[in-house]
Amino acid sequence: MEVIEGNIYDYPKYYDVLFGADWKAEYDFLLACFDKHVRRPVRRVFEPACGTGRLLVKLAGAGMEVAGNDLNPKAVEYCNARLVRHGFAPTARLGDMSDFKLRPKAHAAFNTINSFRHLPSEQAAENHLRCVAAALVQGGVYVLGLHLTPAGTPLCDEESWSARRGHLSILSRMWSIRIDRRRRKERVGFTFDVYTPLRQFRLTDELDFRTYTAAQFRRLLARVPELEPVETYDFAYDIDEPARVTSQTEDVVFVLRKR
Repeated sequence: MEVIEGNIYDYPKYYDVLFGADWKAEYDFLLACFDKHVRRPVRRVFEPACGTGRLLVKLAGAGMEVAGNDLNPKAVEYCNARLVRHGFAPTARLGDMSDFKLRPKAHAAFNTINSFRHLPSEQAAENHLRCVAAALVQGGVYVLGLHLTPAGTPLCDEESWSARRGHLSILSRMWSIRIDRRRRKERVGFTFDVYTPLRQFRLTDELDFRTYTAAQFRRLLARVPELEPVETYDFAYDIDEPARVTSQTEDVVFVLRKR
């Protein structure tokens, strides 16, 4: 099989096939979170690190005004083309999720699949949370999902999944190469095995994620008092089953409300 070394985010079509396949569970959960935790009707939503806009377009279809930003120009172009194709304004912008301003303010924001951990430092993470707080109306919420580093040995250090769209089929593998707890860095490997009627190839990449234990993330939140933690869930996305975060917790969704 042909092997291509590259940035997986530079291939938004393949990324979207993989991560867009299970949009419904996240979409339903977001709507339930908005209904339960936001103190006013949600009409405007914002997604930092919006990528291909797989959820933005669904929320726009539900009648909401949507906006997003992302550092990858190919992802932003893909997201805007998708919005336009469905009859919506191209409201994704090229931008840093740790340095942005949003007008008008949003009633809710979300970042559900670990993009937060691309922020390389504690200061960048704090800046991000402050930007989100400034972008929300009072009583609005930020739904933030990430993978925490548990005490001891992680239960899962590798994932594989597949998805298909028309004649395009993709098999993905993601694995933890190493975790440096002192430097708070995890090196992660990715492969996308891409199959079309005319071609087969493997896209391979390695990325760095910042690590957070439950205690480290709580300390970060404490430095941004504008955002109040109101509930936590796991990646089962069951609005009726909040999850308690412990030192062993790995996958968690924090619901943070703007004071």
